[in-house]
Amino acid sequence: MSNSPMAASDKHGPLSGPGKGPHPRAGSAAKTPRTERGRRTLRKLLDASAIEFGEKGFHEASVSSITRRAGVALGSFYTYFDSKEALFRALVQDMSENVRASARAAIAPDMPAIAIERAALAAFLRFAREHKEIYRIIDEAEFVDPASYRAHYETVAERITARLAAGSARGEFREGLGEIEAWALMGMNVFVGLRFAVWDDRDEAGAGRRSLEDVAATVNALIARGVMRD
Repeated sequence: MSNSPMAASDKHGPLSGPGKGPHPRAGSAAKTPRTERGRRTLRKLLDASAIEFGEKGFHEASVSSITRRAGVALGSFYTYFDSKEALFRALVQDMSENVRASARAAIAPDMPAIAIERAALAAFLRFAREHKEIYRIIDEAEFVDPASYRAHYETVAERITARLAAGSARGEFREGLGEIEAWALMGMNVFVGLRFAVWDDRDEAGAGRRSLEDVAATVNALIARGVMRD
């Protein structure tokens, strides 16, 4: 067996699988390792790049600093990515998939439609608090890789649209909900996350900080009842 991060027989293809799949609109970003060792190396590069891009931004981050942080040989980087841009694109796709997976894990099949929205938002808020760099990275994608930026938000909106349609079909939501309502809900969720998951750092011990479950419940009540007086 080769002593390199990947065995010589390790072939590559479009990146795929949970937490690593590119959105078709954004295009393929990385080369898929076929060995467990290769998958671990790819994961190290993605994790290291999230920290590096989150701290320095795309233009100040370098491939050499990312590989040092990952504990991977510089030459091995190009086994997985053709460029820093390709790594950034793969990272946006990876983060988008991880947001989806966290929401999916929080949802139970028998949940009422309104409870699904609360659970999905709470899961996103927890993810954003643990991975605050996601906001800088996704925002920067608008200029570094616009296709990935658009794909991220379009896929989130599509999932919300599907949930709204399912709730309407079960008679729990009113009829006629669609893309406009989905984008409105997503926008609200994004900025609630920015305020209460990313900026809510007044006390790292948690004092004076609203619980994310409480934040999600408040937003959920707004969805359910609106802002008009009864």
